[in-house]
Amino acid sequence: MEHYGIWSLLPPVLAIFLAIRTKQVFLALIFGIWLGWVILSGGNVLLGTTATIQALVDVFKDDSNTRTIMFSALVGALIAYIQRSGGVKGFVIMVEQWLTSLDQKNKSDNRKTVQWLAGLTGMIIFVESSISVLTVGSLYRPVFDKLGISREKLAYIADSSSAPACILIPVNAWGAYIMGLLILQGLENPIKILVYSFPYNFYPLLAIAMVAYIIASGKDFGPMRKAEIRSREEGKLMDDNAQPVVSSEITMMQAKEGVTPNAINMLLPIATMVFMTPLMLVITGWGSTDVQKSLIPRIIEALGNGSGSTSVLYSVIIALVASAALYRFKGIMKLGELVEVAFKGIGGLMPIALLILFAFSIGNVCQELGTGVFVAEATRNWLSPALIPMLIFIASAFIAFATGTSWGTFAIMMSIAVPMSQALDANMYMVIAAVMGGGVFGDHCSPISDTTILSSMAAASDHIAHVKTQLPYALAMGALSALLYLLAGYISVW
Repeated sequence: MEHYGIWSLLPPVLAIFLAIRTKQVFLALIFGIWLGWVILSGGNVLLGTTATIQALVDVFKDDSNTRTIMFSALVGALIAYIQRSGGVKGFVIMVEQWLTSLDQKNKSDNRKTVQWLAGLTGMIIFVESSISVLTVGSLYRPVFDKLGISREKLAYIADSSSAPACILIPVNAWGAYIMGLLILQGLENPIKILVYSFPYNFYPLLAIAMVAYIIASGKDFGPMRKAEIRSREEGKLMDDNAQPVVSSEITMMQAKEGVTPNAINMLLPIATMVFMTPLMLVITGWGSTDVQKSLIPRIIEALGNGSGSTSVLYSVIIALVASAALYRFKGIMKLGELVEVAFKGIGGLMPIALLILFAFSIGNVCQELGTGVFVAEATRNWLSPALIPMLIFIASAFIAFATGTSWGTFAIMMSIAVPMSQALDANMYMVIAAVMGGGVFGDHCSPISDTTILSSMAAASDHIAHVKTQLPYALAMGALSALLYLLAGYISVW
């Protein structure tokens, strides 16, 4: 493949630099896209500018891109529905009632139990990381306070059970976004690639495992250990000089007045979307299966051949229709309000849809410039394919840490990592997992990450205290992940 030499590297590098410098990921991405098209236009600024506008429009020429952007926006409507209908509040009440039924005398066991529940709740609400951390914080904070568990521990559990679960379970906006980026690189069957990449997604798996270990053993270390001792022995949920961030319960859409909160209003829509996704994969992939095979092998083959973007889009639409019918049948919302709430939810996720649009655009321009091919050729003589997964993981983590966004990191790194892995014959599944895991790792360490900030807000914890107490856990699992990528990289080469 042809490339533009060192010029092909300039747009993504400049996008990274501007994102780190200005903390404005949207501005950084659009400038990188513009510079790329100026280069492709032979340095003509006017032609490059018009080409940039056309490139943004052309994103929608690809059906998969359009479906991904639509899905990401419609998830906002689903989130708004389950909040407005009292589903989230009902889920909170259900868990609180269960907690009050516990044996109050056995406080030590109760401390572990509520921490397990908090972690599991964060993983169950994998539809979107923000609502996950907000729900965990608002639901468990009173119980954690009552049992003398530090606010820092609550923020850590909320943070480390949300994004890792979202990136591991592709039935959400995260999965649709990643699949769109993979299709952009010319890869067919992206959901199959995500499944194959799962075992190599070391950091999210280890982050969840670390939460489980800390809860089960009670062996905290670093600043978290001091925070837990302070809370347990001195009864201080926060340090004396702490400045707790105001809980973001006030930023969530409130349940409709007069509506009886019911957990089914949240659980049914989410369960519908989760159930429909594999079913739609089978339906969309059924036509490409071998008719000579028996039923079960054909279903497995159809799952692998199905359209990921089509499946998740249809699944969220079906979940929206099912939830709207449920709320209308129960008299919670009339048709006009259902439409109004849906549009409010869609509007709330417009920034994410716009980010996806820019992500696809910079991926396109990097492909046109041959950025990944140039990097591969430039490093072929000295870079072993075995080292690529580890280096991609570290680079992704650095960008996510500096910019505070894993999604922006995915947009920049996927367009470099995939062509590199293909040109240098590295394990592509491992490299893709390294991009995803590195993005989440850097996001966990970054004090300017949205999920890190939301976790502090939801737990009403001091933000810097949350960052300091979570950092040793994240760094430990990040270092172990880098080592595993190094070992796995060499094993794959052998």
